Amino acid sequence: MSSVKSAPSKAPKSDNVSGLLSRALEAGKGLLRLTPTWVPRSFLHPGKRIKLHPDDWYAYGAHRGGIDERWFSSTTEAANEGRVWNEGLSFCEFEGEEFLLRDAVAEAGSTLIGDAMFKKYNRWPVYSKFFDNMGPIPHHMHQGFADAKLVGQEGKPESYYFPPQLNNVDNNFAYTFMGLEPGTTKAQVRKCLEDWSKGDNGILDLSRAYRLKRGTGWLIPPGVLHAPGSLCTYEPQWGSDVFGMYQSLVEGREVPWSLLVKDMPADKHKDLDFIVGQLDWDKNVDTHFKEHNYLEPIIDKERSGKGYTDRWIVYGTVDGHQLFSSKELTLDPGASCTLQDPGASGWITVQGRGRMGSLDIQTPVMIRFGARTEDEVFISYEAARAGVKIENTGSEPLVGLRYFGPDVHANLPTPGGK
Repeated sequence: MSSVKSAPSKAPKSDNVSGLLSRALEAGKGLLRLTPTWVPRSFLHPGKRIKLHPDDWYAYGAHRGGIDERWFSSTTEAANEGRVWNEGLSFCEFEGEEFLLRDAVAEAGSTLIGDAMFKKYNRWPVYSKFFDNMGPIPHHMHQGFADAKLVGQEGKPESYYFPPQLNNVDNNFAYTFMGLEPGTTKAQVRKCLEDWSKGDNGILDLSRAYRLKRGTGWLIPPGVLHAPGSLCTYEPQWGSDVFGMYQSLVEGREVPWSLLVKDMPADKHKDLDFIVGQLDWDKNVDTHFKEHNYLEPIIDKERSGKGYTDRWIVYGTVDGHQLFSSKELTLDPGASCTLQDPGASGWITVQGRGRMGSLDIQTPVMIRFGARTEDEVFISYEAARAGVKIENTGSEPLVGLRYFGPDVHANLPTPGGK
């Protein structure tokens, strides 16, 4: 780990990216080393399991809240009030210099994410993060694409995986409320909004909680209410930061109305029927919610071999569309394999050490804010297709999580195996 450095005061000029990117890709044979991207949330309480140094939990200032998120391979800006210019954006590092992954994709999109994806989206349209809190967060939803478009944003389906390596303790409440109890009416949800200023508005009385299990996950469609519990989650998701909080009080802390309506048209901020209407009602009251959204890991036998196992940890589609997916690769000590995927991915090492191509990879024990690490890599489309050698050079398993963009896999499993 290098010495602590401050976040760059401004982005490197995009016209300087081309040469540096070319040299980085040539040296890494299509692999880009990334630096940690930390994001605070003013309304949450950090869970303190994502390796950040205890002195740095409030590195952005106490007024910004504690850092409870680390974003991976992100070209998406965090939608925080008072944000610094680069909040949520990942930086590539090569020979002591840094440049935005977003600028790299703009410069060489076909090489980095593939011609089809770049032509369709003109960006890397997904990201993932560690989301780590001491207790539960408010019952909220992320808008669907049509509703988000009303305010010039994109919708946000997301997913969860609970990596054992980041969950040595449960913290305060390892249960997540999801959706609404079947039979709930829109009038009941509307009444909760009417009661916002009375303290606890009772929205959780209309929901059901599921116990969180390490090594498993969930698919969360847009418009579905959820109040994430206190396990640290790895969250592949669409490249957007829209949300609406429907719960007025969490662990005695007030949730301001502004966090309910921040991504709704200004003239609808007091329109309770409109606010309730942003929920995907059928998915919220689904009588088989767990069957349709719960994810157990599935071994990909075609991509596993002696001494290494590749597992699907996030899979399935959202409204029939393959938007993101994720896998977990585990290599035994001394084992190696050639990782060959049909598309680009963002990689984070969560256990052990080894090598990926020409890059050393190692899981840090503790990270200072602004320091560089050796745990995060962007695997370009061309490198993924050609194949990347990964070897475990340590004495414990080497474990990495990687997530993919839309329409990458022809053999993606479905929740429940259907």
